[in-house]
Amino acid sequence: MPDDALPPAYPSEWEADVVLRDGSVGHVRPITPADEERIRRFHAGQSAESIYLRFFAPLKELSPRDLHRFTHVDYSDRVALVMMHRDDIIGIGRYDKIDPTTAEVAFNISDHYQGKGIGSVLLEHLADIGRDDGLTSFEAEVLPQNHKMLAVFADAGYIVSRRVEDGVVQVHFDIEPTEKSESVRLSREHRAESISISALLAPKVIAVVGAGRTEGSVGHEVLRHLRDGGFTGELYAVNPGADEVLGITSYPTVSAIPSHVDVAVVAVPADQAIAVVEDCAGANVHGLVIISAGFAEAGKDGQKLERRLLRLARDSGMRIVGPTSFGLINTAESVSMNASLAPAMAPAGHLGLFAQSGPLGIAVLQSAGRRSLGISTFASAGNRLDVSGNDLMQYWMDDDRTRAVGLYLESMGNPRKFSRIGRRLAMTKPVIVIKAGASKFGVPPGHRARVSEVDPGAFTAMLTQAGVIHVDNIHEMFDVAQILIHQPEPKGRRVAIVGNSVQLSALTAQVAESQGLQITHGPASVDAEAPLDQFAKQVRKALANDEVDSVVVCFTPPLRRGEDEAVAMIHDLAADTDKTVVATMIGTRGLMSRDAPTQPVTETADDAGPDRQLPLYMTPEDAVRALAKATRYGEWRRKDKGMPLSRSGIERGKAQDIIDAHLAENPKGLHLSHEQAQELLAAYGIDLWARTIVASAGEAVAAAETLGYPVVVKSLSPIVRGQASLQGVRVDLGSATAVREAFESLDARLAAYDRGQFAVQRMAHPGVSTVVTGTEDPLFGPVVTFSVAGPARDLLEDIGYRIPPLNDVDVAELIDSIKAAPLLGGYKGAPPVSRGALAELIGRLSMLSDDMSEVASVILNPVVAHPGGVDVLGAEIELQHPAKRKDSRRRKLT
Repeated sequence: MPDDALPPAYPSEWEADVVLRDGSVGHVRPITPADEERIRRFHAGQSAESIYLRFFAPLKELSPRDLHRFTHVDYSDRVALVMMHRDDIIGIGRYDKIDPTTAEVAFNISDHYQGKGIGSVLLEHLADIGRDDGLTSFEAEVLPQNHKMLAVFADAGYIVSRRVEDGVVQVHFDIEPTEKSESVRLSREHRAESISISALLAPKVIAVVGAGRTEGSVGHEVLRHLRDGGFTGELYAVNPGADEVLGITSYPTVSAIPSHVDVAVVAVPADQAIAVVEDCAGANVHGLVIISAGFAEAGKDGQKLERRLLRLARDSGMRIVGPTSFGLINTAESVSMNASLAPAMAPAGHLGLFAQSGPLGIAVLQSAGRRSLGISTFASAGNRLDVSGNDLMQYWMDDDRTRAVGLYLESMGNPRKFSRIGRRLAMTKPVIVIKAGASKFGVPPGHRARVSEVDPGAFTAMLTQAGVIHVDNIHEMFDVAQILIHQPEPKGRRVAIVGNSVQLSALTAQVAESQGLQITHGPASVDAEAPLDQFAKQVRKALANDEVDSVVVCFTPPLRRGEDEAVAMIHDLAADTDKTVVATMIGTRGLMSRDAPTQPVTETADDAGPDRQLPLYMTPEDAVRALAKATRYGEWRRKDKGMPLSRSGIERGKAQDIIDAHLAENPKGLHLSHEQAQELLAAYGIDLWARTIVASAGEAVAAAETLGYPVVVKSLSPIVRGQASLQGVRVDLGSATAVREAFESLDARLAAYDRGQFAVQRMAHPGVSTVVTGTEDPLFGPVVTFSVAGPARDLLEDIGYRIPPLNDVDVAELIDSIKAAPLLGGYKGAPPVSRGALAELIGRLSMLSDDMSEVASVILNPVVAHPGGVDVLGAEIELQHPAKRKDSRRRKLT
């Protein structure tokens, strides 16, 4: 809809693309006066029964008055959303306020689009909009026979009360999210997105658009790869100048193909893409795999073209992989799809792979092939215009053939969503990610992603929270994958090392200790020329040791003699144990067959699961690093995942009112005064100590008398506070004379550094000075940090990061994540601080940051942690109108 057709108050932030229950896409937006004709068409297409259930009367057509009332809303007391497919309304949801906290809600879903979950989506979005406007509950009047609408309310996860009055069911429910409603929302999102990707990876009919007869052209090669790969479905070429290509029937357009096309692989020049997408939209194609280049990566014109492409596809319910995608692969025998630029079908296996750019796709697939690691499915997102790694993870969660997941990420569009999906997937399947981190240097050309402003440590922390295994390169990804797919998950850190070289065994032990593993057996070594049965005896001894969880076998065949026998022996021993076994054999990497180590294994890819294979590594360092990462992943899976933080004493509404009032007076943002910060923090149960700004010794004494002795006098100058050597504070002042002398001394000494900026504050308890912060990042959203104040933070950058929402375990791990954490536990005889009080403070700040995106920055410094609790002495808070967060409570594609 053109911007000039929108009413002035139109809330564009309510617009969203949503994956529906059947995997198609719908567009949610606020209703507008221009929708009158669309509403009339919608009503005219409804059955008499549907009309009666909605209006309680046989209303054959809507009057001009009704049309005006339905389409003219104020987006506050009266709110209405429509679900769109192309230019047609297929669902309507609205509420009208009854009072400031309650609204009556109603829905009307097109008969032709029933069963797609449209009512549930509209309810989610209306509830979220209502909560933002202060609503706490919805009411509805529903006829008893309207079972579908009653089910929408009952299945949403809210606590619903009903009563029958005059033959009508009166429904009432609170719209504050509950654990059940959140679980329902995320489960629906997961199922819809999983189904959407499944339709892309297991299509029945594929058309290759731009399949020319010229050998070497992109469309020609993709068509050949699909044909030669044995695609089990129907395959068509689209070429207006040919009746057949490579022996495959060709049609001039996708819409001319007699079968319903599930996936169209697009290999035409960028300037022809819009026409192709329009044709596919008319043919109701589910998804597009756009191999073509020349889009956003080519500059501003390409970016505009991409935006048109995306809008057209989503308005028509389609998904897009690409542009500049390397393609899709599914090795399942029932599909056998190589819709990619890879010349040969990848071997079947149990590793799901995701990459973005074409070159990385080539590198990932080639490396997997060299390792003899078979794959289940592969996807390359290219510019990631639509389908992303988040979507693929939703699919892999349900795919029994996939036992581990590897993702090579050049950029990340929605880290918060990645974190929550990654955590759910990692509970059952290892997720291995290659990414250098987020940085100020931006993202690759063509990738739709915001640039992070926080330290790359935030990205690493996010992966740690989610249980995702972070590796540095492709080789390390496959090093880890071949353990977690083909060996039992390590049960602990206890390791045995057995070798036939004293030097190699010792080196392996050193590396193991440096990686945090515990050597509980060995390093044991036999002579390099010893018979193989002596070596086998040592391996058996290590496997029989109850104090061992994993065994690292280091074997160096003398002049390559005995290699085959050694591999067979280690294979046989490893097959009879539930312990993790890895081996290093110089010059060998990957999964090797039992009987011929120079020949790669052939993985089985049936639902029975992967064969037990022996992972081999070129060096002990590679083997041990991979084992250590696999071990830490196993620990994460077994650990307590934590409980939600208590919101006792938190007044979110009050905090929102405070923030709204400040930003109404200061639309460009502001830094809160100490007193303003006190008020906001108090709404979240954080007690910021009072202080009094003073300009003279007399004012300092008066302030001390009011606050009560002992007190401190400190400089407020940023210059002084930033340089510890200037010593801008006097502590433990117990009398008026001491306060006066301290003020005069500091005032004279710091005259060159913003003289006169001083404050008096009550003396804190002795303890450890710490810093707790919350930052609203353009990419990550809220980021919380914790550190010990002083050189550890300022010089050594010893700072812990976590991404809200946090639970109790997340908070505890954040505190322990810094190197200076021992200072909190009673270092060198000092009393330990109250970890409970410190954790509660961090938790409350994390909830403030998570709830209030308008809090651009909050720095609590210093926070003195001591045996009796925590003293929050200083706070700097900046408020700004925020950019829209990528991952909200409303289901949406980003």
